[in-house]
Amino acid sequence: MFNFTLEKNLGWLLLISVLIATPANAHTEKVSKDVGGMLHIEPNDNPQAGKTAHAWIVLTRKGGRLIPLTQCNCQLAVYPQPHSETDTPLLKPSLHNVSTKQYKNIPGAEIVFPKVGAYELELSGTPKSGASFKPFVLSYTVTVGS
Repeated sequence: MFNFTLEKNLGWLLLISVLIATPANAHTEKVSKDVGGMLHIEPNDNPQAGKTAHAWIVLTRKGGRLIPLTQCNCQLAVYPQPHSETDTPLLKPSLHNVSTKQYKNIPGAEIVFPKVGAYELELSGTPKSGASFKPFVLSYTVTVGS
């Protein structure tokens, strides 16, 4: 009934192991106090070592109202994994306004991850004058490929 050769069986096993071992970074959501954040990285939530990745985070208040970068004293820090709380960030990319089809003026940055591996992106923020949300820290684990 089934006529599988050794090559076909090995091919399927390889495909399945790649699918299982491939991390899913797509649109990771986190919450800190009354602020939520959804991370997206281009290209295709699959950053590559040594190449520029475009990261942006949609910040929202409880209830879903957007927090634009103009209302937030935000900072982004990138740490290699594992790391301790006393470690200095590997990178501190500048944040700028990003606008997409759906979102306007959200925090974004260009990041060049130096090598393959796991990294932690930590976005911290406090409200600027006139904004009403609690200070927050959002941490995301990102796996960088070759």
